[in-house]
Amino acid sequence: MSRAKLFLKASRFQVVPVMIVPVLIGGIGAYAWNGVFDWTWFAVTLIGAVALHLFSNMINDLWDYRNGADIAAHSETGTISTNSGMLTSGEWSERTFARLTWSLFAFSLICGILLIFFRGGMVAVYGGIGALLAYFYVAPPIRYGYRGKGFSEVSIFISFGILPVLGSHYVQALQFDSRALLASLPIGGLTTLILFNHHFLHWQADKLAGKNTLVVILGERGAQKVSLAIFGAAYAMLLLAVALGALPVYSLIALITANPVLKAYKQLQEHNPAAAYAPLMKASLSASVNTGLIISASLGLHGFLQ
Repeated sequence: MSRAKLFLKASRFQVVPVMIVPVLIGGIGAYAWNGVFDWTWFAVTLIGAVALHLFSNMINDLWDYRNGADIAAHSETGTISTNSGMLTSGEWSERTFARLTWSLFAFSLICGILLIFFRGGMVAVYGGIGALLAYFYVAPPIRYGYRGKGFSEVSIFISFGILPVLGSHYVQALQFDSRALLASLPIGGLTTLILFNHHFLHWQADKLAGKNTLVVILGERGAQKVSLAIFGAAYAMLLLAVALGALPVYSLIALITANPVLKAYKQLQEHNPAAAYAPLMKASLSASVNTGLIISASLGLHGFLQ
Protein backbone atom coordinates (compact mmCIF):
# COMPACT_ATOMS: atom_id res chain seq x y z
CA MET A 1 0.00 0.00 0.00
CA SER A 2 1.38 3.45 -0.94
CA ARG A 3 2.15 6.06 1.70
CA ALA A 4 -0.79 8.15 0.52
CA LYS A 5 -3.20 5.23 0.94
CA LEU A 6 -1.74 4.44 4.35
CA PHE A 7 -2.31 8.04 5.41
CA LEU A 8 -5.91 7.98 4.16
CA LYS A 9 -6.53 4.77 6.07
CA ALA A 10 -4.82 5.92 9.28
CA SER A 11 -6.63 9.26 9.37
CA ARG A 12 -10.00 7.78 8.32
CA PHE A 13 -10.11 10.42 5.62
CA GLN A 14 -13.37 9.04 4.19
CA VAL A 15 -15.38 10.76 6.95
CA VAL A 16 -13.90 14.21 6.35
CA PRO A 17 -17.12 15.51 4.66
CA VAL A 18 -18.68 15.83 8.12
CA MET A 19 -16.20 18.66 8.80
CA ILE A 20 -16.22 20.16 5.31
CA VAL A 21 -20.00 20.66 5.37
CA PRO A 22 -20.29 22.90 8.49
CA VAL A 23 -17.33 25.01 7.32
CA LEU A 24 -19.13 25.38 4.00
CA ILE A 25 -22.35 26.46 5.73
CA GLY A 26 -20.54 29.12 7.77
CA GLY A 27 -18.63 30.52 4.81
CA ILE A 28 -21.54 30.59 2.39
CA GLY A 29 -23.73 31.89 5.18
CA ALA A 30 -21.50 34.96 5.42
CA TYR A 31 -22.15 35.55 1.73
CA ALA A 32 -25.92 35.10 2.14
CA TRP A 33 -26.36 37.07 5.38
CA ASN A 34 -23.55 39.62 5.28
CA GLY A 35 -22.63 39.89 1.61
CA VAL A 36 -18.97 38.94 2.11
CA PHE A 37 -16.86 35.99 1.00
CA ASP A 38 -13.11 35.63 0.50
CA TRP A 39 -11.88 32.46 -1.19
CA THR A 40 -8.37 32.67 0.28
CA TRP A 41 -9.49 32.79 3.88
CA PHE A 42 -12.15 30.20 3.24
CA ALA A 43 -9.47 27.84 1.90
CA VAL A 44 -7.23 28.40 4.94
CA THR A 45 -10.21 27.83 7.25
CA LEU A 46 -11.21 24.63 5.47
CA ILE A 47 -7.68 23.20 5.38
CA GLY A 48 -7.13 24.00 9.05
CA ALA A 49 -10.47 22.51 10.09
CA VAL A 50 -9.89 19.33 8.07
CA ALA A 51 -6.40 18.91 9.54
CA LEU A 52 -7.83 19.32 13.06
CA HIS A 53 -10.55 16.77 12.27
CA LEU A 54 -8.00 14.23 11.02
CA PHE A 55 -5.91 14.90 14.13
CA SER A 56 -9.03 14.18 16.20
CA ASN A 57 -9.57 10.86 14.40
CA MET A 58 -5.99 9.77 14.92
CA ILE A 59 -5.58 10.94 18.51
CA ASN A 60 -8.76 9.04 19.35
CA ASP A 61 -7.37 5.89 17.72
CA LEU A 62 -4.07 6.37 19.54
CA TRP A 63 -5.63 6.67 22.98
CA ASP A 64 -8.27 4.00 22.34
CA TYR A 65 -5.40 1.68 21.45
CA ARG A 66 -3.49 2.62 24.60
CA ASN A 67 -6.63 2.24 26.73
CA GLY A 68 -7.46 -1.17 25.24
CA ALA A 69 -10.75 -0.23 23.57
CA ASP A 70 -9.51 -0.87 20.02
CA ILE A 71 -7.97 -4.21 20.99
CA ALA A 72 -11.28 -5.26 22.55
CA ALA A 73 -13.14 -4.17 19.44
CA HIS A 74 -10.98 -6.41 17.25
CA SER A 75 -11.17 -9.41 19.58
CA GLU A 76 -14.88 -9.34 20.52
CA THR A 77 -16.94 -11.65 18.31
CA GLY A 78 -19.59 -9.91 16.19
CA THR A 79 -18.20 -6.44 16.80
CA ILE A 80 -17.56 -4.06 13.91
CA SER A 81 -14.45 -2.03 14.57
CA THR A 82 -14.58 1.61 13.44
CA ASN A 83 -10.96 2.54 14.09
CA SER A 84 -8.34 2.55 11.34
CA GLY A 85 -6.78 -0.75 12.48
CA MET A 86 -3.28 0.57 11.82
CA LEU A 87 -2.13 0.06 15.41
CA THR A 88 -3.99 -3.11 16.32
CA SER A 89 -2.72 -4.82 13.15
CA GLY A 90 0.85 -3.66 13.74
CA GLU A 91 0.86 -2.03 10.31
CA TRP A 92 2.32 1.11 11.88
CA SER A 93 4.25 1.47 15.09
CA GLU A 94 2.77 3.59 17.84
CA ARG A 95 5.64 6.05 17.43
CA THR A 96 5.03 6.51 13.69
CA PHE A 97 1.30 6.87 14.24
CA ALA A 98 1.82 9.46 16.99
CA ARG A 99 4.29 11.43 14.87
CA LEU A 100 1.80 11.79 12.01
CA THR A 101 -1.00 12.59 14.46
CA TRP A 102 0.86 15.54 15.96
CA SER A 103 2.04 16.67 12.51
CA LEU A 104 -1.61 17.14 11.57
CA PHE A 105 -2.16 19.18 14.71
CA ALA A 106 0.87 21.34 13.88
CA PHE A 107 -0.52 21.92 10.38
CA SER A 108 -3.91 22.97 11.75
CA LEU A 109 -2.14 25.22 14.25
CA ILE A 110 -0.28 27.03 11.45
CA CYS A 111 -3.59 27.68 9.69
CA GLY A 112 -5.06 28.89 12.96
CA ILE A 113 -2.19 31.31 13.61
CA LEU A 114 -2.58 32.78 10.14
CA LEU A 115 -6.29 33.31 10.72
CA ILE A 116 -5.77 34.79 14.18
CA PHE A 117 -3.17 37.23 12.85
CA PHE A 118 -5.14 38.35 9.80
CA ARG A 119 -8.78 37.77 10.77
CA GLY A 120 -8.97 38.30 14.52
CA GLY A 121 -8.49 36.77 17.94
CA MET A 122 -11.89 35.08 18.10
CA VAL A 123 -10.47 32.41 15.79
CA ALA A 124 -8.36 31.29 18.76
CA VAL A 125 -11.52 30.76 20.80
CA TYR A 126 -13.28 28.64 18.17
CA GLY A 127 -10.17 26.67 17.24
CA GLY A 128 -8.89 26.32 20.80
CA ILE A 129 -12.13 24.89 22.13
CA GLY A 130 -12.28 22.50 19.19
CA ALA A 131 -8.72 21.29 19.78
CA LEU A 132 -9.30 20.71 23.50
CA LEU A 133 -12.51 18.78 22.85
CA ALA A 134 -10.74 16.67 20.21
CA TYR A 135 -7.80 15.78 22.44
CA PHE A 136 -9.53 15.08 25.74
CA TYR A 137 -12.29 12.98 24.17
CA VAL A 138 -10.30 9.84 25.03
CA ALA A 139 -7.01 11.25 26.37
CA PRO A 140 -6.28 11.30 30.11
CA PRO A 141 -6.86 12.73 32.56
CA ILE A 142 -10.35 13.75 31.40
CA ARG A 143 -11.33 11.02 28.88
CA TYR A 144 -14.89 12.29 28.78
CA GLY A 145 -15.71 9.91 25.92
CA TYR A 146 -15.39 7.05 28.43
CA ARG A 147 -17.65 8.61 31.04
CA GLY A 148 -21.02 8.43 29.32
CA LYS A 149 -23.72 10.84 30.56
CA GLY A 150 -23.96 12.42 27.10
CA PHE A 151 -20.59 14.19 27.25
CA SER A 152 -19.54 12.69 23.90
CA GLU A 153 -22.75 13.72 22.20
CA VAL A 154 -22.59 17.30 23.46
CA SER A 155 -18.96 17.50 22.36
CA ILE A 156 -19.72 16.33 18.82
CA PHE A 157 -22.66 18.71 18.58
CA ILE A 158 -20.34 21.59 19.47
CA SER A 159 -17.30 20.41 17.49
CA PHE A 160 -19.06 19.50 14.24
CA GLY A 161 -21.90 22.00 14.40
CA ILE A 162 -21.57 25.17 16.40
CA LEU A 163 -17.79 25.75 16.32
CA PRO A 164 -17.03 25.18 12.61
CA VAL A 165 -20.11 27.08 11.40
CA LEU A 166 -19.55 30.05 13.72
CA GLY A 167 -15.80 29.99 13.16
CA SER A 168 -16.03 29.85 9.37
CA HIS A 169 -18.62 32.62 9.38
CA TYR A 170 -16.48 34.78 11.66
CA VAL A 171 -13.42 34.45 9.41
CA GLN A 172 -15.48 35.91 6.57
CA ALA A 173 -17.72 38.46 8.31
CA LEU A 174 -15.60 39.28 11.40
CA GLN A 175 -18.68 39.25 13.60
CA PHE A 176 -21.05 36.95 15.44
CA ASP A 177 -24.40 36.40 13.77
CA SER A 178 -27.28 34.56 15.47
CA ARG A 179 -28.30 33.20 12.07
CA ALA A 180 -25.02 31.29 11.90
CA LEU A 181 -25.75 29.77 15.31
CA LEU A 182 -29.22 28.69 14.21
CA ALA A 183 -27.85 27.25 10.95
CA SER A 184 -25.32 25.20 12.92
CA LEU A 185 -27.98 23.35 14.91
CA PRO A 186 -29.38 20.89 12.34
CA ILE A 187 -25.97 19.90 10.99
CA GLY A 188 -24.64 19.56 14.52
CA GLY A 189 -27.59 17.35 15.41
CA LEU A 190 -27.15 15.07 12.42
CA THR A 191 -23.42 14.69 12.99
CA THR A 192 -24.17 13.82 16.62
CA LEU A 193 -26.52 11.15 15.28
CA ILE A 194 -23.62 9.63 13.29
CA LEU A 195 -21.46 9.39 16.41
CA PHE A 196 -24.26 7.98 18.52
CA ASN A 197 -25.21 5.32 15.97
CA HIS A 198 -21.61 4.30 15.41
CA HIS A 199 -21.43 3.20 19.06
CA PHE A 200 -23.94 0.44 18.28
CA LEU A 201 -21.33 -1.23 16.07
CA HIS A 202 -19.01 -2.05 18.96
CA TRP A 203 -20.85 -1.34 22.20
CA GLN A 204 -20.16 -4.78 23.67
CA ALA A 205 -16.42 -4.27 23.18
CA ASP A 206 -16.69 -0.76 24.63
CA LYS A 207 -18.36 -2.27 27.69
CA LEU A 208 -15.49 -4.71 28.17
CA ALA A 209 -12.94 -1.90 27.82
CA GLY A 210 -14.75 0.33 30.32
CA LYS A 211 -15.77 2.86 27.66
CA ASN A 212 -19.17 3.88 29.00
CA THR A 213 -20.89 5.32 25.97
CA LEU A 214 -24.60 6.05 26.26
CA VAL A 215 -25.28 2.82 24.34
CA VAL A 216 -23.41 0.90 27.04
CA ILE A 217 -25.16 2.73 29.87
CA LEU A 218 -28.69 2.67 28.45
CA GLY A 219 -28.56 -0.74 26.83
CA GLU A 220 -29.45 -1.46 23.24
CA ARG A 221 -33.20 -0.78 23.44
CA GLY A 222 -32.88 2.39 25.48
CA ALA A 223 -30.17 3.68 23.17
CA GLN A 224 -32.38 3.06 20.14
CA LYS A 225 -34.96 5.43 21.65
CA VAL A 226 -32.32 8.10 22.27
CA SER A 227 -31.05 7.69 18.71
CA LEU A 228 -34.56 8.33 17.39
CA ALA A 229 -34.86 11.37 19.65
CA ILE A 230 -31.60 12.85 18.29
CA PHE A 231 -32.80 12.16 14.75
CA GLY A 232 -36.10 13.94 15.36
CA ALA A 233 -34.45 16.86 17.13
CA ALA A 234 -32.01 17.44 14.26
CA TYR A 235 -34.79 17.86 11.70
CA ALA A 236 -36.85 19.90 14.16
CA MET A 237 -33.89 22.30 14.41
CA LEU A 238 -33.89 22.59 10.61
CA LEU A 239 -37.55 23.64 10.76
CA LEU A 240 -36.72 26.09 13.55
CA ALA A 241 -33.86 27.69 11.60
CA VAL A 242 -36.14 28.20 8.61
CA ALA A 243 -39.02 29.48 10.75
CA LEU A 244 -36.75 32.09 12.39
CA GLY A 245 -35.37 33.25 9.05
CA ALA A 246 -31.82 31.98 9.46
CA LEU A 247 -32.17 29.61 6.51
CA PRO A 248 -34.14 30.16 3.29
CA VAL A 249 -37.35 28.20 2.92
CA TYR A 250 -35.89 26.02 0.15
CA SER A 251 -33.56 24.54 2.75
CA LEU A 252 -36.57 22.40 3.65
CA ILE A 253 -35.73 20.25 0.63
CA ALA A 254 -33.28 18.64 3.06
CA LEU A 255 -36.22 16.95 4.81
CA ILE A 256 -36.12 14.28 2.09
CA THR A 257 -32.83 13.05 3.53
CA ALA A 258 -34.72 11.76 6.58
CA ASN A 259 -36.47 9.00 4.65
CA PRO A 260 -33.53 6.56 4.26
CA VAL A 261 -32.74 6.94 7.97
CA LEU A 262 -36.33 6.14 8.90
CA LYS A 263 -36.22 3.04 6.69
CA ALA A 264 -33.04 1.90 8.47
CA TYR A 265 -34.68 2.33 11.88
CA LYS A 266 -37.67 0.23 10.77
CA GLN A 267 -35.37 -2.68 9.92
CA LEU A 268 -34.09 -2.93 13.50
CA GLN A 269 -35.39 -5.32 16.13
CA GLU A 270 -35.25 -4.90 19.91
CA HIS A 271 -31.94 -6.77 19.95
CA ASN A 272 -29.64 -6.90 16.91
CA PRO A 273 -26.18 -8.07 15.91
CA ALA A 274 -23.70 -5.25 15.32
CA ALA A 275 -23.91 -5.71 11.54
CA ALA A 276 -27.62 -4.77 11.62
CA TYR A 277 -26.63 -1.21 12.54
CA ALA A 278 -24.35 -0.72 9.54
CA PRO A 279 -27.23 0.46 7.28
CA LEU A 280 -28.30 2.94 9.97
CA MET A 281 -24.77 4.30 10.17
CA LYS A 282 -24.56 4.64 6.39
CA ALA A 283 -27.94 6.36 6.20
CA SER A 284 -27.05 8.74 9.06
CA LEU A 285 -23.80 9.75 7.38
CA SER A 286 -25.55 10.36 4.06
CA ALA A 287 -28.30 12.37 5.75
CA SER A 288 -25.78 14.61 7.52
CA VAL A 289 -23.66 15.31 4.44
CA ASN A 290 -26.58 15.73 2.04
CA THR A 291 -28.48 17.99 4.43
CA GLY A 292 -25.40 20.15 4.83
CA LEU A 293 -24.90 20.39 1.08
CA ILE A 294 -28.56 21.32 0.54
CA ILE A 295 -28.35 24.00 3.24
CA SER A 296 -25.14 25.36 1.68
CA ALA A 297 -26.67 25.43 -1.80
CA SER A 298 -29.79 27.13 -0.44
CA LEU A 299 -27.72 29.82 1.26
CA GLY A 300 -25.67 30.33 -1.90
CA LEU A 301 -28.82 30.74 -3.99
CA HIS A 302 -30.30 33.09 -1.40
CA GLY A 303 -27.19 35.24 -1.46
CA PHE A 304 -27.12 35.29 -5.26
CA LEU A 305 -30.77 36.33 -5.54
CA GLN A 306 -30.46 39.19 -3.05
